[in-house]
Amino acid sequence: MTFDVVISGGRVLDGTGAPPYKADVAISGDRIAAVGRLEGARAASVIDAGGRLVAPGFVDCHAHGDAAVFDPGVQLAALRQGVTTMVLGQDGLSFAPGSAETVAYTSRYFAAVNGPLLEGPLTVAELLDGYDRSVAVNTAYLLPHGTIRYDIMGPASHHAARDDLDLMLAHVERGLAEGACGLSTGLEYLPGRYATAAELAELCRPLGGLPYVTHMREYGSGAGVGMAEVVEIAELSGAAVHVSHLHGPADVLLPLVDEALGKGIDLTFDTYPYLRGSTILAMIALPPQVPGAETDRALEMIASAELDAWWPELAQTYPRLTISHAPGLEWAEGLTMVAAAERAGVEPGEFCRRLLIETRLEAGCVAARPDEGPAGEESVRRVLRHPSHTGGSDGIFVGAHPHPRAFGAFARFLGRHVRELGDWTWEQAVVHLASHPARRFGLADRGLLRAGFAADVVVFDPVTVGDRATYDMPRRLARGVDDVLVSGRRVLAAGALTGATPGRALRPR
Repeated sequence: MTFDVVISGGRVLDGTGAPPYKADVAISGDRIAAVGRLEGARAASVIDAGGRLVAPGFVDCHAHGDAAVFDPGVQLAALRQGVTTMVLGQDGLSFAPGSAETVAYTSRYFAAVNGPLLEGPLTVAELLDGYDRSVAVNTAYLLPHGTIRYDIMGPASHHAARDDLDLMLAHVERGLAEGACGLSTGLEYLPGRYATAAELAELCRPLGGLPYVTHMREYGSGAGVGMAEVVEIAELSGAAVHVSHLHGPADVLLPLVDEALGKGIDLTFDTYPYLRGSTILAMIALPPQVPGAETDRALEMIASAELDAWWPELAQTYPRLTISHAPGLEWAEGLTMVAAAERAGVEPGEFCRRLLIETRLEAGCVAARPDEGPAGEESVRRVLRHPSHTGGSDGIFVGAHPHPRAFGAFARFLGRHVRELGDWTWEQAVVHLASHPARRFGLADRGLLRAGFAADVVVFDPVTVGDRATYDMPRRLARGVDDVLVSGRRVLAAGALTGATPGRALRPR
Protein backbone atom coordinates (compact mmCIF):
# COMPACT_ATOMS: atom_id res chain seq x y z
CA MET A 1 0.00 0.00 0.00
CA THR A 2 1.43 3.36 -1.05
CA PHE A 3 0.01 6.71 0.04
CA ASP A 4 1.01 10.34 -0.13
CA VAL A 5 1.01 10.82 3.66
CA VAL A 6 0.78 8.46 6.60
CA ILE A 7 0.25 9.76 10.14
CA SER A 8 1.50 6.90 12.26
CA GLY A 9 1.54 5.86 15.88
CA GLY A 10 -1.05 8.27 17.25
CA ARG A 11 -4.37 7.77 18.98
CA VAL A 12 -7.25 8.68 16.70
CA LEU A 13 -10.24 10.79 17.71
CA ASP A 14 -12.42 10.19 14.67
CA GLY A 15 -15.18 12.73 15.44
CA THR A 16 -17.95 10.18 16.03
CA GLY A 17 -17.67 10.45 19.81
CA ALA A 18 -15.80 7.16 20.07
CA PRO A 19 -12.93 7.08 22.59
CA PRO A 20 -9.41 7.51 21.17
CA TYR A 21 -7.93 4.38 19.62
CA LYS A 22 -4.50 3.49 18.27
CA ALA A 23 -4.49 3.75 14.47
CA ASP A 24 -2.67 5.16 11.49
CA VAL A 25 -4.24 7.66 9.08
CA ALA A 26 -3.35 7.38 5.40
CA ILE A 27 -3.93 10.18 2.90
CA SER A 28 -4.00 10.11 -0.88
CA GLY A 29 -4.40 13.42 -2.65
CA ASP A 30 -6.82 15.57 -0.71
CA ARG A 31 -8.74 12.63 0.81
CA ILE A 32 -8.36 10.27 3.71
CA ALA A 33 -7.61 6.88 2.18
CA ALA A 34 -7.64 4.65 5.26
CA VAL A 35 -7.78 4.69 9.05
CA GLY A 36 -6.50 1.63 10.90
CA ARG A 37 -3.43 -0.48 11.56
CA LEU A 38 -1.46 0.03 8.35
CA GLU A 39 1.68 -2.04 8.91
CA GLY A 40 3.82 -2.06 5.81
CA ALA A 41 2.23 1.02 4.30
CA ARG A 42 4.59 3.27 2.38
CA ALA A 43 4.22 7.01 1.89
CA ALA A 44 6.10 9.94 0.44
CA SER A 45 5.73 11.66 3.82
CA VAL A 46 5.36 10.08 7.27
CA ILE A 47 4.33 12.06 10.36
CA ASP A 48 5.18 10.37 13.65
CA ALA A 49 2.22 11.02 15.97
CA GLY A 50 3.49 8.88 18.83
CA GLY A 51 2.19 10.19 22.16
CA ARG A 52 -0.22 12.55 20.40
CA LEU A 53 -3.87 12.63 19.41
CA VAL A 54 -5.00 12.78 15.78
CA ALA A 55 -8.32 14.50 15.06
CA PRO A 56 -10.30 16.05 12.22
CA GLY A 57 -9.54 19.74 11.76
CA PHE A 58 -11.63 22.05 13.90
CA VAL A 59 -14.34 24.32 12.50
CA ASP A 60 -14.49 27.81 14.00
CA CYS A 61 -18.22 28.53 13.80
CA HIS A 62 -17.80 32.26 14.38
CA ALA A 63 -14.66 33.98 13.09
CA HIS A 64 -14.11 37.52 11.82
CA GLY A 65 -11.33 36.66 9.41
CA ASP A 66 -13.17 38.04 6.37
CA ALA A 67 -10.22 40.27 5.42
CA ALA A 68 -7.67 39.16 8.01
CA VAL A 69 -7.50 35.55 6.79
CA PHE A 70 -5.15 36.61 4.00
CA ASP A 71 -2.55 37.50 6.67
CA PRO A 72 -0.15 34.56 7.24
CA GLY A 73 0.03 35.56 10.91
CA VAL A 74 -3.71 35.03 11.24
CA GLN A 75 -3.50 31.67 9.48
CA LEU A 76 -0.73 30.66 11.88
CA ALA A 77 -2.80 31.72 14.89
CA ALA A 78 -5.70 29.54 13.73
CA LEU A 79 -3.63 26.52 12.80
CA ARG A 80 -1.74 26.58 16.08
CA GLN A 81 -5.15 25.94 17.68
CA GLY A 82 -6.07 23.16 15.24
CA VAL A 83 -8.59 25.30 13.35
CA THR A 84 -8.69 24.33 9.67
CA THR A 85 -11.99 26.01 8.69
CA MET A 86 -13.33 29.48 9.50
CA VAL A 87 -17.02 30.32 9.03
CA LEU A 88 -17.08 33.96 7.89
CA GLY A 89 -19.83 36.46 7.05
CA GLN A 90 -20.86 36.75 10.69
CA ASP A 91 -23.13 39.21 12.53
CA GLY A 92 -24.93 40.21 9.36
CA LEU A 93 -22.06 42.34 8.02
CA SER A 94 -19.42 41.42 5.47
CA PHE A 95 -18.33 42.24 1.95
CA ALA A 96 -20.73 40.41 -0.37
CA PRO A 97 -23.11 40.61 -2.05
CA GLY A 98 -23.06 44.33 -2.62
CA SER A 99 -22.50 47.33 -4.82
CA ALA A 100 -19.41 49.49 -4.49
CA GLU A 101 -21.32 51.74 -2.08
CA THR A 102 -22.43 48.79 0.05
CA VAL A 103 -18.96 47.27 0.24
CA ALA A 104 -17.59 50.68 1.23
CA TYR A 105 -20.21 50.98 3.98
CA THR A 106 -19.62 47.55 5.48
CA SER A 107 -15.86 48.00 5.27
CA ARG A 108 -16.10 51.32 7.12
CA TYR A 109 -18.77 50.44 9.68
CA PHE A 110 -17.23 47.07 10.64
CA ALA A 111 -13.59 48.01 10.11
CA ALA A 112 -12.69 47.29 13.75
CA VAL A 113 -14.15 43.78 13.37
CA ASN A 114 -13.56 42.52 9.82
CA GLY A 115 -10.88 44.95 8.67
CA PRO A 116 -10.82 46.51 5.19
CA LEU A 117 -11.04 44.52 1.98
CA LEU A 118 -11.07 45.27 -1.73
CA GLU A 119 -13.48 47.59 -3.43
CA GLY A 120 -16.89 46.52 -4.66
CA PRO A 121 -19.06 45.60 -6.35
CA LEU A 122 -18.63 42.05 -5.11
CA THR A 123 -20.66 38.86 -5.46
CA VAL A 124 -20.53 35.85 -3.15
CA ALA A 125 -18.96 33.81 -5.95
CA GLU A 126 -16.22 36.41 -6.44
CA LEU A 127 -15.50 36.58 -2.71
CA LEU A 128 -15.29 32.80 -2.39
CA ASP A 129 -13.08 32.55 -5.46
CA GLY A 130 -10.75 35.07 -3.81
CA TYR A 131 -10.34 32.81 -0.78
CA ASP A 132 -10.01 29.54 -2.69
CA ARG A 133 -6.44 28.14 -2.60
CA SER A 134 -5.14 31.56 -1.55
CA VAL A 135 -4.77 30.81 2.16
CA ALA A 136 -3.74 27.90 4.39
CA VAL A 137 -7.17 27.37 5.99
CA ASN A 138 -10.59 26.64 4.56
CA THR A 139 -13.30 29.28 4.54
CA ALA A 140 -17.09 29.04 4.52
CA TYR A 141 -19.35 32.06 4.13
CA LEU A 142 -22.70 33.14 5.55
CA LEU A 143 -24.88 35.60 3.66
CA PRO A 144 -24.85 38.77 5.79
CA HIS A 145 -28.36 40.18 6.17
CA GLY A 146 -27.22 43.70 7.10
CA THR A 147 -25.12 43.92 3.95
CA ILE A 148 -28.03 42.71 1.83
CA ARG A 149 -30.45 45.13 3.51
CA TYR A 150 -28.09 48.06 3.00
CA ASP A 151 -27.64 47.12 -0.65
CA ILE A 152 -31.41 47.33 -1.20
CA MET A 153 -32.56 49.92 1.37
CA GLY A 154 -29.44 51.86 2.33
CA PRO A 155 -29.36 53.03 5.96
CA ALA A 156 -33.18 53.29 6.15
CA SER A 157 -34.77 52.42 9.47
CA HIS A 158 -38.30 51.72 8.19
CA HIS A 159 -39.80 48.26 7.69
CA ALA A 160 -39.06 46.50 4.43
CA ALA A 161 -41.81 46.82 1.85
CA ARG A 162 -42.80 43.89 -0.37
CA ASP A 163 -40.62 45.17 -3.21
CA ASP A 164 -37.67 45.47 -0.82
CA LEU A 165 -38.20 41.92 0.40
CA ASP A 166 -38.34 40.58 -3.15
CA LEU A 167 -35.03 42.23 -3.99
CA MET A 168 -33.42 40.96 -0.79
CA LEU A 169 -34.76 37.47 -1.47
CA ALA A 170 -33.12 37.56 -4.90
CA HIS A 171 -29.78 38.30 -3.20
CA VAL A 172 -30.31 35.41 -0.79
CA GLU A 173 -31.24 32.95 -3.52
CA ARG A 174 -28.30 33.94 -5.70
CA GLY A 175 -25.87 33.87 -2.78
CA LEU A 176 -26.99 30.38 -1.80
CA ALA A 177 -26.63 29.22 -5.40
CA GLU A 178 -23.08 30.62 -5.41
CA GLY A 179 -22.08 28.69 -2.29
CA ALA A 180 -23.11 30.47 0.91
CA CYS A 181 -23.70 28.14 3.88
CA GLY A 182 -26.49 30.07 5.61
CA LEU A 183 -27.77 33.54 6.49
CA SER A 184 -26.43 35.66 9.36
CA THR A 185 -27.85 38.63 11.25
CA GLY A 186 -26.44 41.19 13.66
CA LEU A 187 -29.47 42.60 15.45
CA GLU A 188 -27.50 45.00 17.64
CA TYR A 189 -25.72 46.43 14.59
CA LEU A 190 -26.90 48.66 11.76
CA PRO A 191 -28.89 48.28 9.60
CA GLY A 192 -29.78 44.80 10.90
CA ARG A 193 -31.25 46.34 14.05
CA TYR A 194 -34.13 47.71 11.97
CA ALA A 195 -35.34 44.33 10.69
CA THR A 196 -38.48 42.68 12.03
CA ALA A 197 -38.92 38.99 12.73
CA ALA A 198 -41.28 38.83 9.76
CA GLU A 199 -38.62 40.25 7.42
CA LEU A 200 -36.00 37.80 8.67
CA ALA A 201 -38.35 34.83 8.46
CA GLU A 202 -39.13 35.70 4.85
CA LEU A 203 -35.42 35.78 3.98
CA CYS A 204 -34.88 32.43 5.73
CA ARG A 205 -37.35 30.56 3.55
CA PRO A 206 -34.83 29.65 0.79
CA LEU A 207 -32.28 28.20 3.23
CA GLY A 208 -33.37 24.60 2.71
CA GLY A 209 -31.81 23.16 5.86
CA LEU A 210 -28.88 25.54 6.07
CA PRO A 211 -28.90 27.64 9.26
CA TYR A 212 -30.14 31.08 10.16
CA VAL A 213 -27.21 32.33 12.29
CA THR A 214 -27.94 35.23 14.60
CA HIS A 215 -26.27 37.75 16.84
CA MET A 216 -29.46 38.26 18.85
CA ARG A 217 -31.01 41.54 19.95
CA GLU A 218 -30.25 40.87 23.61
CA TYR A 219 -27.94 38.61 25.60
CA GLY A 220 -27.03 38.09 29.23
CA SER A 221 -29.90 38.44 31.66
CA GLY A 222 -32.09 39.76 28.81
CA ALA A 223 -31.47 36.79 26.52
CA GLY A 224 -35.12 35.78 26.77
CA VAL A 225 -36.01 38.65 24.43
CA GLY A 226 -33.46 37.56 21.86
CA MET A 227 -34.33 33.88 22.10
CA ALA A 228 -38.07 34.55 21.75
CA GLU A 229 -37.36 36.23 18.42
CA VAL A 230 -35.16 33.34 17.32
CA VAL A 231 -38.00 30.92 18.05
CA GLU A 232 -40.51 33.14 16.23
CA ILE A 233 -38.33 33.28 13.12
CA ALA A 234 -37.80 29.51 13.20
CA GLU A 235 -41.52 28.85 13.57
CA LEU A 236 -42.47 31.27 10.79
CA SER A 237 -39.85 30.03 8.33
CA GLY A 238 -39.12 26.42 9.31
CA ALA A 239 -35.40 27.25 9.28
CA ALA A 240 -32.73 25.65 11.39
CA VAL A 241 -31.23 28.26 13.73
CA HIS A 242 -27.83 28.83 15.25
CA VAL A 243 -27.24 31.45 17.97
CA SER A 244 -23.89 33.19 17.86
CA HIS A 245 -21.68 33.61 20.96
CA LEU A 246 -24.40 32.73 23.47
CA HIS A 247 -23.30 34.30 26.76
CA GLY A 248 -24.79 35.16 30.10
CA PRO A 249 -26.00 33.37 33.24
CA ALA A 250 -26.46 29.66 32.62
CA ASP A 251 -29.61 29.66 34.78
CA VAL A 252 -31.14 32.04 32.23
CA LEU A 253 -29.68 30.65 29.00
CA LEU A 254 -29.99 26.90 29.30
CA PRO A 255 -33.74 26.81 30.06
CA LEU A 256 -34.28 29.03 27.00
CA VAL A 257 -32.28 26.63 24.82
CA ASP A 258 -34.10 23.59 26.18
CA GLU A 259 -37.49 25.26 25.78
CA ALA A 260 -36.76 25.97 22.10
CA LEU A 261 -35.57 22.41 21.55
CA GLY A 262 -38.71 21.16 23.29
CA LYS A 263 -40.79 23.02 20.70
CA GLY A 264 -39.06 21.10 17.93
CA ILE A 265 -36.76 23.97 16.90
CA ASP A 266 -33.56 22.74 15.22
CA LEU A 267 -31.25 24.89 17.35
CA THR A 268 -27.52 24.99 17.97
CA PHE A 269 -25.27 27.72 19.37
CA ASP A 270 -21.62 28.59 19.73
CA THR A 271 -19.67 30.07 22.63
CA TYR A 272 -16.11 31.06 23.37
CA PRO A 273 -14.45 30.24 26.73
CA TYR A 274 -13.97 33.79 28.04
CA LEU A 275 -16.09 36.25 29.99
CA ARG A 276 -15.13 39.46 28.21
CA GLY A 277 -16.50 40.41 24.82
CA SER A 278 -15.25 42.57 21.96
CA THR A 279 -17.01 44.75 19.42
CA ILE A 280 -17.10 48.21 17.85
CA LEU A 281 -17.19 51.02 20.39
CA ALA A 282 -20.11 52.63 18.54
CA MET A 283 -22.40 49.72 19.41
CA ILE A 284 -21.77 50.23 23.13
CA ALA A 285 -21.39 53.99 23.35
CA LEU A 286 -23.84 55.59 20.92
CA PRO A 287 -27.36 56.47 22.07
CA PRO A 288 -30.20 54.97 19.99
CA GLN A 289 -31.06 58.22 18.23
CA VAL A 290 -27.63 58.51 16.60
CA PRO A 291 -27.73 56.95 13.09
CA GLY A 292 -24.49 55.03 13.20
CA ALA A 293 -25.08 53.76 9.66
CA GLU A 294 -24.72 57.35 8.40
CA THR A 295 -21.21 58.27 9.46
CA ASP A 296 -21.14 61.99 8.67
CA ARG A 297 -24.53 62.65 10.26
CA ALA A 298 -23.59 60.57 13.30
CA LEU A 299 -20.31 62.45 13.77
CA GLU A 300 -22.13 65.79 13.63
CA MET A 301 -24.47 64.65 16.39
CA ILE A 302 -21.64 63.25 18.53
CA ALA A 303 -19.77 66.56 18.32
CA SER A 304 -22.85 68.64 19.07
CA ALA A 305 -24.07 69.93 22.42
CA GLU A 306 -27.31 67.96 22.10
CA LEU A 307 -25.52 64.84 23.38
CA ASP A 308 -23.60 66.52 26.23
CA ALA A 309 -25.81 64.87 28.82
CA TRP A 310 -25.35 61.40 27.31
CA TRP A 311 -21.67 60.71 27.97
CA PRO A 312 -21.80 60.93 31.80
CA GLU A 313 -24.61 58.32 31.74
CA LEU A 314 -22.01 55.72 30.70
CA ALA A 315 -19.87 56.31 33.79
CA GLN A 316 -20.34 52.71 34.98
CA THR A 317 -19.41 51.35 31.53
CA TYR A 318 -16.09 53.15 30.92
CA PRO A 319 -14.08 51.19 33.53
CA ARG A 320 -15.10 47.95 31.77
CA LEU A 321 -13.79 49.03 28.34
CA THR A 322 -10.27 48.43 27.01
CA ILE A 323 -9.43 50.06 23.69
CA SER A 324 -8.42 47.43 21.13
CA HIS A 325 -8.29 49.44 17.90
CA ALA A 326 -7.91 53.20 17.54
CA PRO A 327 -6.47 54.35 14.20
CA GLY A 328 -4.77 57.71 14.69
CA LEU A 329 -4.78 57.26 18.46
CA GLU A 330 -2.70 54.10 18.61
CA TRP A 331 -1.12 55.18 21.90
CA ALA A 332 -4.48 54.39 23.55
CA GLU A 333 -4.66 50.78 22.35
CA GLY A 334 -4.40 48.43 25.29
CA LEU A 335 -5.48 51.07 27.82
CA THR A 336 -8.81 51.15 29.56
CA MET A 337 -11.06 54.05 28.63
CA VAL A 338 -10.45 55.51 32.09
CA ALA A 339 -6.66 55.21 31.85
CA ALA A 340 -6.60 56.69 28.33
CA ALA A 341 -8.75 59.60 29.50
CA GLU A 342 -6.40 60.25 32.40
CA ARG A 343 -3.42 60.28 30.05
CA ALA A 344 -5.26 62.70 27.76
CA GLY A 345 -6.24 64.90 30.70
CA VAL A 346 -10.00 64.69 30.14
CA GLU A 347 -13.01 62.89 31.61
CA PRO A 348 -13.73 59.38 30.28
CA GLY A 349 -16.92 60.54 28.58
CA GLU A 350 -15.07 63.26 26.72
CA PHE A 351 -12.33 60.85 25.65
CA CYS A 352 -14.92 58.34 24.44
CA ARG A 353 -16.52 61.09 22.34
CA ARG A 354 -13.11 62.10 20.99
CA LEU A 355 -12.27 58.48 20.16
CA LEU A 356 -15.44 58.04 18.14
CA ILE A 357 -14.93 61.30 16.27
CA GLU A 358 -11.22 60.98 15.50
CA THR A 359 -11.50 57.37 14.33
CA ARG A 360 -14.71 58.13 12.40
CA LEU A 361 -16.52 55.43 14.43
CA GLU A 362 -13.84 52.85 13.62
CA ALA A 363 -12.69 52.33 17.22
CA GLY A 364 -12.93 48.86 18.72
CA CYS A 365 -12.92 47.70 22.32
CA VAL A 366 -12.77 44.70 24.64
CA ALA A 367 -15.59 44.82 27.19
CA ALA A 368 -15.69 43.14 30.58
CA ARG A 369 -19.08 41.69 31.47
CA PRO A 370 -20.85 42.57 34.71
CA ASP A 371 -20.83 38.89 35.75
CA GLU A 372 -17.05 38.52 35.50
CA GLY A 373 -15.94 36.27 38.35
CA PRO A 374 -16.57 32.73 39.66
CA ALA A 375 -20.29 32.77 38.83
CA GLY A 376 -19.56 33.80 35.26
CA GLU A 377 -16.89 31.11 34.89
CA GLU A 378 -19.30 28.47 36.11
CA SER A 379 -21.89 29.67 33.59
CA VAL A 380 -19.37 29.37 30.76
CA ARG A 381 -18.63 25.79 31.81
CA ARG A 382 -22.27 24.80 32.05
CA VAL A 383 -23.19 26.36 28.71
CA LEU A 384 -20.36 24.72 26.76
CA ARG A 385 -21.31 21.30 28.16
CA HIS A 386 -24.76 21.49 26.53
CA PRO A 387 -25.06 19.01 23.62
CA SER A 388 -26.25 21.75 21.23
CA HIS A 389 -23.00 23.69 21.72
CA THR A 390 -20.37 24.17 19.03
CA GLY A 391 -17.06 25.97 19.32
CA GLY A 392 -16.59 29.48 18.04
CA SER A 393 -13.89 32.01 18.83
CA ASP A 394 -15.66 35.21 17.70
CA GLY A 395 -12.06 36.01 16.86
CA ILE A 396 -11.24 39.59 15.84
CA PHE A 397 -7.73 40.14 14.50
CA VAL A 398 -7.88 43.92 13.95
CA GLY A 399 -5.95 46.34 16.15
CA ALA A 400 -2.82 46.16 18.24
CA HIS A 401 -4.63 44.87 21.30
CA PRO A 402 -7.46 42.51 20.28
CA HIS A 403 -9.33 40.09 22.49
CA PRO A 404 -7.18 36.97 23.18
CA ARG A 405 -9.96 34.67 21.98
CA ALA A 406 -8.74 34.97 18.37
CA PHE A 407 -5.39 33.47 19.37
CA GLY A 408 -6.44 31.08 22.10
CA ALA A 409 -10.11 30.00 22.19
CA PHE A 410 -9.79 26.53 20.70
CA ALA A 411 -6.57 25.75 22.55
CA ARG A 412 -8.30 26.91 25.73
CA PHE A 413 -11.20 24.55 25.07
CA LEU A 414 -8.69 21.70 24.94
CA GLY A 415 -6.16 22.64 27.59
CA ARG A 416 -8.42 24.15 30.23
CA HIS A 417 -11.86 22.66 29.66
CA VAL A 418 -10.77 19.12 28.75
CA ARG A 419 -7.44 18.43 30.44
CA GLU A 420 -7.70 20.68 33.50
CA LEU A 421 -11.42 20.94 34.30
CA GLY A 422 -12.86 17.82 32.67
CA ASP A 423 -15.86 19.64 31.19
CA TRP A 424 -15.50 17.41 28.11
CA THR A 425 -13.66 14.20 27.35
CA TRP A 426 -11.28 14.37 24.41
CA GLU A 427 -13.81 12.59 22.22
CA GLN A 428 -16.57 14.99 23.25
CA ALA A 429 -14.34 17.95 22.46
CA VAL A 430 -13.86 16.78 18.88
CA VAL A 431 -17.63 16.40 18.43
CA HIS A 432 -18.17 19.97 19.69
CA LEU A 433 -15.28 21.44 17.69
CA ALA A 434 -15.29 19.43 14.44
CA SER A 435 -18.05 17.00 13.52
CA HIS A 436 -21.03 18.85 15.01
CA PRO A 437 -20.20 22.24 13.39
CA ALA A 438 -19.32 20.63 10.05
CA ARG A 439 -22.76 19.04 9.99
CA ARG A 440 -24.46 22.29 11.05
CA PHE A 441 -23.03 24.24 8.09
CA GLY A 442 -23.51 21.56 5.47
CA LEU A 443 -19.82 20.65 5.17
CA ALA A 444 -20.66 17.03 4.55
CA ASP A 445 -17.13 15.76 3.87
CA ARG A 446 -15.44 17.47 6.85
CA GLY A 447 -15.42 16.88 10.58
CA LEU A 448 -14.69 13.13 10.64
CA LEU A 449 -11.58 11.00 10.12
CA ARG A 450 -13.12 8.51 7.73
CA ALA A 451 -12.07 7.09 4.38
CA GLY A 452 -13.29 9.33 1.57
CA PHE A 453 -13.53 12.46 3.73
CA ALA A 454 -11.43 15.56 3.10
CA ALA A 455 -8.02 15.25 4.71
CA ASP A 456 -8.18 18.11 7.20
CA VAL A 457 -6.22 16.66 10.11
CA VAL A 458 -4.75 18.05 13.31
CA VAL A 459 -2.12 16.32 15.46
CA PHE A 460 -1.81 17.64 19.01
CA ASP A 461 -0.18 16.83 22.32
CA PRO A 462 -2.82 16.30 25.04
CA VAL A 463 -0.26 17.06 27.74
CA THR A 464 0.84 20.48 26.49
CA VAL A 465 -2.00 21.83 24.33
CA GLY A 466 -3.31 25.12 25.67
CA ASP A 467 -3.71 28.85 25.18
CA ARG A 468 -1.01 31.43 25.93
CA ALA A 469 -2.83 34.60 24.85
CA THR A 470 -4.00 36.84 27.69
CA TYR A 471 -5.82 40.16 27.95
CA ASP A 472 -2.45 41.83 28.53
CA MET A 473 -0.64 39.85 25.80
CA PRO A 474 -3.44 38.90 23.39
CA ARG A 475 -1.38 37.85 20.36
CA ARG A 476 0.61 35.02 21.94
CA LEU A 477 0.30 31.83 19.91
CA ALA A 478 -1.17 28.66 21.40
CA ARG A 479 0.96 25.64 22.16
CA GLY A 480 0.66 21.90 21.67
CA VAL A 481 -0.53 21.79 18.04
CA ASP A 482 2.48 21.33 15.80
CA ASP A 483 1.28 19.41 12.72
CA VAL A 484 -1.81 20.22 10.65
CA LEU A 485 -2.92 19.15 7.18
CA VAL A 486 -5.55 20.88 5.04
CA SER A 487 -6.88 19.03 2.00
CA GLY A 488 -4.06 16.53 2.42
CA ARG A 489 -1.24 19.06 2.40
CA ARG A 490 0.87 19.88 5.39
CA VAL A 491 0.27 23.53 6.28
CA LEU A 492 1.82 23.44 9.76
CA ALA A 493 4.98 21.46 10.50
CA ALA A 494 6.84 21.63 13.80
CA GLY A 495 4.59 24.57 14.70
CA ALA A 496 5.54 26.69 11.67
CA LEU A 497 3.73 27.51 8.44
CA THR A 498 4.98 25.51 5.47
CA GLY A 499 3.90 28.13 2.93
CA ALA A 500 1.31 25.84 1.33
CA THR A 501 -2.09 27.44 0.64
CA PRO A 502 -4.48 24.56 -0.07
CA GLY A 503 -7.41 26.12 1.83
CA ARG A 504 -10.66 25.73 -0.04
CA ALA A 505 -13.67 28.01 -0.17
CA LEU A 506 -16.16 25.44 1.07
CA ARG A 507 -19.67 25.19 -0.31
CA PRO A 508 -22.42 23.11 1.32
CA ARG A 509 -22.87 19.61 -0.10
